[in-house]
Amino acid sequence: MAQTLYFPLLLIALCSISECVQRQYHFIKENKNWTEAQRYCRENYTDLATIDNMNDMIQLNKSVNDEGVDNIWIGLQKTSVYKWHWSSGDPVLFLNWTSGQPNSSDNCAYMKKAEWFNGTCSNTHSFVCYNTSTGLVFVDQEMNWRDAQSYCRQNHTDLVTVRNQNENQQLEKFINDRSLSESKVWIGLFRDTWQWSDQSNSSFRYWKPGSPNLADNAVIELNTSGRWGDYFSVYHQYPFVCHEDKLIVIQQNLSWSEALRYCRQNHVDLVSVQSVEMQRRVMNVVKLASSEAVWLGLRHSCALGIWFWVSGETVCYQNWTPGNGTSEEDCEPTVRSGAVQSGGNQTWISRPETDRLNFICRNY
Repeated sequence: MAQTLYFPLLLIALCSISECVQRQYHFIKENKNWTEAQRYCRENYTDLATIDNMNDMIQLNKSVNDEGVDNIWIGLQKTSVYKWHWSSGDPVLFLNWTSGQPNSSDNCAYMKKAEWFNGTCSNTHSFVCYNTSTGLVFVDQEMNWRDAQSYCRQNHTDLVTVRNQNENQQLEKFINDRSLSESKVWIGLFRDTWQWSDQSNSSFRYWKPGSPNLADNAVIELNTSGRWGDYFSVYHQYPFVCHEDKLIVIQQNLSWSEALRYCRQNHVDLVSVQSVEMQRRVMNVVKLASSEAVWLGLRHSCALGIWFWVSGETVCYQNWTPGNGTSEEDCEPTVRSGAVQSGGNQTWISRPETDRLNFICRNY
């Protein structure tokens, strides 16, 4: 009996292990304008700092260990192109605008009668958060969009994300069950013209009240609880934070075994993807690939009929393309390994290990 219980308990233990930080921040105490800071970071690290979530904010703030600094440049800059984002950072793969929407310069989205409208972000509505443990959470308080976002992040995970028609129907039912179909309910969709220096898709924003205004680059204001302000680069010089990515796409077409050997000889290992956050990081770097799919450290065991990460972790989080990643893989004529698509939804696929693809190494 002890042996039969051991393996499931081991899987649970492995699935509970937290991941290492995937991005390292470096504080540079030299006053430069934003463009000079960007050039310095690109020459010495990866780029000016990109921030994906509050955990990144905490790690970045730890790197700034000088109390005499008030403002620091980060890698966010204003462009001329508006783009829709999810507050959670998920890619925008599905939209459900009602006819004629979006029809104005309003930049935040609400749901009414299962359809989406864009509205003025300063208007107040009730809203729906999501919680990774409990699911959807309706908040029967009237708040503007940004306050609703802050509430969800502080008390749950974030404002709700809708990635496909099925999730839209689930959200519709959730709202209708509360007799709110006629109400305007904020969701986590917003648009802005801001872009990260490294071209990351991160939609994380942490503006202070009243920002952004009319300037073109973002700073963290350490004297306002680390919230962000926007300043004109040509008029200001500040210290700054660079980041060093821990994932790297190798643009060589190798078999899976050759890719594994390359990563272990030149970096640390092929990448493991054990969370939504790590999948987002992979999605940000995989766009640099020159092959239609990119090897991950994902391997199928024909003997056990399971998928596993070569780092020794079990596959807890999964992002398979439908029909891929089953336990009953065809092991003839060769073993199967896992790859992430470099286009489309960037989901995982099963490929013969002899296929020759780009691959992602990790440096942590």
